[in-house]
Amino acid sequence: MPRTLLLALLLAIAVPAHAGLFGKSPAQAAADAQREQLPAVTIWVDATWGFRKSGAANDLSAAHKAFYEAGYHVVDVQPYIENGDLQGFFVTYEKK
Repeated sequence: MPRTLLLALLLAIAVPAHAGLFGKSPAQAAADAQREQLPAVTIWVDATWGFRKSGAANDLSAAHKAFYEAGYHVVDVQPYIENGDLQGFFVTYEKK
């Protein structure tokens, strides 16, 4: 398991409110993070639906916009590749 994936999973387990952000839309995750006043947030952006090139880029852009509007900035974007296929991205945001 890649180190960054392991770190993201450990962070999700260590902070229950943080783990609750997975599986939500970026806009909802950003609103929840802002409401909970989380200092940093890692979300999952799925790249398995639709076209990976434009779909994943559009999803990342939407996530970045939602978190920027909630007062967060991008700290890290880690792709997750399984069997040579892009599955998605773990994206970490930090409160400005």
